[in-house]
Parts: sequence; C-alpha cells; structure tokens
Amino acid sequence: MSTCAIKLSICAIGFRNFYIISDIIIEKKKEVEYLYIEADEDHASLQFREKKGDLIENENHRKNNCLITKLVYVHEGIENEAPQSKRHKLVNPYYFCGTSYGEENAEFWDEVYEYINNHYDLDKVKKVYLSSDGGSWIKSGMKRIAGITYVLDEFHLEKYLIKLTSHMKDSKEDALDELRAAIRSKTKQDFEEIVDRLEDCLVDETGLKRIATGREYILSNWTAAKLRLRHQNRVKGSSTEGHVSHVLSNRMSSRPMGWSITGATKMAKLRAYELNGGDMLELVRYQKRDLQKAAGAEYDVLSSAQMIQSEKNRHGELGKYTEYISHSMSLQNKKIVNFNAHIWGL
Repeated sequence: MSTCAIKLSICAIGFRNFYIISDIIIEKKKEVEYLYIEADEDHASLQFREKKGDLIENENHRKNNCLITKLVYVHEGIENEAPQSKRHKLVNPYYFCGTSYGEENAEFWDEVYEYINNHYDLDKVKKVYLSSDGGSWIKSGMKRIAGITYVLDEFHLEKYLIKLTSHMKDSKEDALDELRAAIRSKTKQDFEEIVDRLEDCLVDETGLKRIATGREYILSNWTAAKLRLRHQNRVKGSSTEGHVSHVLSNRMSSRPMGWSITGATKMAKLRAYELNGGDMLELVRYQKRDLQKAAGAEYDVLSSAQMIQSEKNRHGELGKYTEYISHSMSLQNKKIVNFNAHIWGL
C-alpha cells in the first residue's frame, strides 16, 4: 500500500511582509481495522558469555550456553499469493529481531509500539491481536502496548490438544471437538472433567506425563486459548514457527554454530533489516564511509590487477613467475577481493 503525503505550506503574516517559513511533508497514517502481532523465539548456542571458558555445566552435564533470540512481526492480515493459489502471505509485514541479552525487554517492545504508532492511525484500529506461545518475555511486552488482545498461538494450542487425545485412536476427533468446545464456551472445571476422563483411559507413565503436560499448558494460558477459539474467524492460522525457522534458525541454529553475544545480537538485527527491505550493500558502504578505523588499520581496496603489479614490483627478477599468483590465493581471499570490487566498483 503506497503512503499518501500531504504537502502543507506554513506561512506567517508580519505587519508589512508575508513570510513562507517552511514546507513540511506529513505522511498520512494507514487506516486499518485490525492489526496483528506475532511473536516467538529461537535458541542460539554461545561459545562463551563474557570470556572464553566461563560456561558452567549443570548436574546433567549441560552448559548454560543458550541465548534466546527474539522475533516479532507486525502485519495487516493474510491473503492469497495469487487468485487461484492455496498458499498465503502476510500483508505488509514488518520484522523486529533481538536477543535476551544486551537490551531491555521493555525497550524492545517500545520499538514495536513506535513503529505501529508512526505508521497506523490507532484511533481507526478496532483490535490489535498478539499471537504467541505464552513466553514470559512476550507476556511482559504486552503491557507496553495498550488495548492489545492476546490469543494463544494456534500451532501450540493444537499441539497440546493432541497431547491430550493422541491415545484415543478412532475417538480422537470427537475428543478434540469436545475439548475445543469446553475451552471456547465453558469453564476450567468442565475442561478438567473431560481431561480426567481421557486420563482414565491410560495406564502407562509416559501417557500420564503427556496428559499432565497438556493440561498444565492450556490451563496456564486459559484466557488466551479461549480468545483464540472465540475469535477464530478474525485470527486465522499461525505462521510463527515457519517464520522463526526462516528468519532465525536457518542462519543461526539449524546447523552446529557457536556465537558470541555481540555476534548473535547483530546477526538477529541484520536478519530483520534485510527482510524489511534494507540494502545490504548500502549498509556496507555506509560503514566503510562513516565508521572510523582503528589506528593503524587504514587500508585501500586493491583490484586483482593492482595486486599482481605490486607483486611484480616487489619481486623484481622473479616477476616472470607472478602470473601464477592467482593460483596461490586462498578461496577466502578471492571472495574478499571480488566482494570489495563489486561494492566499490558500482
């Protein structure tokens, strides 16, 4: 959706003269009935926290090397990718990424609110839905945005409903419908009575633990689960798991990787920057132009021809062998040369 702009000339009238003070461009905020915020997290592995060797093992021999990477995105709903397509896409999504370290959670959510307030006329928005799995950092962030309606992520609601009914075999779908009806329009007591009946069909310890896990999760997110089912015509589907995989996991945790806190935080923010339409080459140019270099670290970007000529000048009588220099360059150095040539040659 293109942003409309209204150009206003602000004038002042003096006693004898007429002055044009300035021209101001005011962007008209979007007017939508519903806004959607979805939030989830990924877990990156740290090599260390403050310095190498400071990771501590617990009694189960697991290190405290887990770093939560946050993902929040705002959008205006979903639509078909094409008129005849069964695939869907988000309408005007905007992404925010960060980590659980190095920034206050309140500041992170203030950034989300600032974006919403700057781009949408909140007086025209009927509801802002926040969909998540109930993480503590997400629940605390809700308080930073007034008038939000928190609903449980559909993926996680169905995941735990299935935990409660997976042993019912042919009666599974009937049990699921009964549980959904109890959550939607009945009480916690009605829900627990159904779960008790489902539990009576089990005797193995694993199944009983699974039932207990599903019961506890839904009861601890009861209001959000109820609103999800009551507003299912307005809040459709859930894409948080796919987005976490695509935005964060694909780059930061799907393969064995170890990060520093600084590196993980910067990479998470870069992922959001790229998805929001940021130009990575322009970002590199900006850093090259505006960031100061450390003393003694100044350098010029050389082309491959300049490198070969430099070697000829340096080696003198061995110059006839310098045509083989390109074969001795490492693949990494070749990539650096080509990348720099592309950036600064445009």
